Amino acid sequence: MTEITLLDGSIGQELVKRSEDRATPLWSTQVMIDYPDLVGAVHADYFAAGATIATTNTYAVHRNRLERVGLEDQLTHLLNTALDQAGAARDANGSGRVAGALGPLLASFRPDLKPDVALAADRYREIADLLVDRVDLVLAETVSSLQEAEGVLQGTMHIGKPLWISFSLDDDDGSKLRSGEPLKEIAPLIATYKPAAVLLNCSLPESINKGLPFLAELGVPFGAYANGFERITEAFKADAPTVDALQARADLTPAAYADYVMEWVDQGATIIGGCCEVGPAHIAEIDRRLRAAGCIIV
Repeated sequence: MTEITLLDGSIGQELVKRSEDRATPLWSTQVMIDYPDLVGAVHADYFAAGATIATTNTYAVHRNRLERVGLEDQLTHLLNTALDQAGAARDANGSGRVAGALGPLLASFRPDLKPDVALAADRYREIADLLVDRVDLVLAETVSSLQEAEGVLQGTMHIGKPLWISFSLDDDDGSKLRSGEPLKEIAPLIATYKPAAVLLNCSLPESINKGLPFLAELGVPFGAYANGFERITEAFKADAPTVDALQARADLTPAAYADYVMEWVDQGATIIGGCCEVGPAHIAEIDRRLRAAGCIIV
């Protein structure tokens, strides 16, 4: 019987929605500053839905993002708040793992910004070192170019715990990264740095359908967790955007999303979950469908 790791769903976007406050460029970091216990509540709901991993609300907690608003001295405090909330939810659940999230340094879906590899590696190393003692694995998310990938891989190769790296795909062509580079060109990086798993995330499920076969050829555990946006708009690619520039799909119900997930499992994916706009109800339906198919959730 197939063993499947069931990730949680959206953390940041779920927090923004639950706070009911106006969205800001700090995204879920602002929600965590204002309502730290809300973070733990989201984690608890995902564990209750069947997820076996809590992904920390650290995706957007980067020094350069905090510097824009004069909060760079809060970096360690914010990371610890996120770790406290994920760890407490895991302990209350009685089982599960914590994944320390690393998001893009400068902005999501902006491969054109091209952070210098050496500088990016230093910045990722700083965050990874602050996370590593309190997580079971580190999850680098929404990587949109080969250069971005090299920076995060260089910065995390020393951590001594599993590193999962997750790439984001072009909305119109799932065989390409958001940079336009062919997804298959990640193969040399994977062979060199040897992450423990390779995934696709924050992409349309239709794009993931096209991209997943490339991951199956890499010889490492692989999986996917899609977003529920209509697409990534040009307005969201502006400087310091807010999620108000994005629109959730009306058709991606829990049942419809689970249909995609079961296709990925049929293709050999063993790590699945959800990204932005995929909530606890979606994870609960995936849990139900996996168990009905005879999968073991680990």
